[in-house]
Amino acid sequence: MSQYFDIWILNRKHLGDLRGHEIAVWGLSFKPKTDDIRESPSINLIDSVLADGGHVSAHDPIAGENAEQLYKGQINIMDDQYEAAKGAEALVLVTEWRPYQSPDFERLLTIMARPLIIDGRNIWSTYFLKEMGFTYEGIGVIGN
Repeated sequence: MSQYFDIWILNRKHLGDLRGHEIAVWGLSFKPKTDDIRESPSINLIDSVLADGGHVSAHDPIAGENAEQLYKGQINIMDDQYEAAKGAEALVLVTEWRPYQSPDFERLLTIMARPLIIDGRNIWSTYFLKEMGFTYEGIGVIGN
């Protein structure tokens, strides 16, 4: 996932100025099955959203505590992935943890403020998300 392309998609292509926008981030660690957030693409993304005046709610199965230590209350770390997406104007998948691989997209449609999904790992590219009503961007997917 490009550290700059993801934020470009959010603010230039879809949301404009990020000030006041709620962005959900799924996956904080640099890879699944670790709590290590060093060098994680989520850090660049979150830093960019915060710098642009946006708000972040995030979820990670085990790296949440490390992110809380890093951001010290600047972002909301949620215990449930759907709570992180509630009210979000965009959901960005950063780390391809197993719980994220087959989410309840119908539920996401009802809880998100705007059905915009940025799939940084292209694990949802075979789902028919556009047909379901989502705006879908797969990082590195030709034709988006």
